Amino acid sequence: MPRFVVWPSELDGRLSRKYGRLVPKNMAVDSPSFSEVEDALLAIGVKIIEKDHTKLNPRLSGLDEELRTRGFFVVESPHGKAKTLKMVTQKIRELRKRSEDRRKSKRRKR
Repeated sequence: MPRFVVWPSELDGRLSRKYGRLVPKNMAVDSPSFSEVEDALLAIGVKIIEKDHTKLNPRLSGLDEELRTRGFFVVESPHGKAKTLKMVTQKIRELRKRSEDRRKSKRRKR
């Protein structure tokens, strides 16, 4: 199975492709957190070999601090990198929708 590095910035809809976004703009998510990406990778069945939440993607060195997303994952996936990243963005959207729905249902109960 192929191994590759996944940076959260590769999924970030706020960034242009010049700064490392690899998924199409309509599939990208805004400000993906390190933990969201980790949860999505595990949910789609990708094996995480290494992770570090302190590293910064070199392409982001010239950007404002608010646009920088730290961390990276070395993963092993049966799919290629592009397909895996698209699956991760879909899973993050799904997880965000679930958590949003839970918050709304808790508000209704009060």
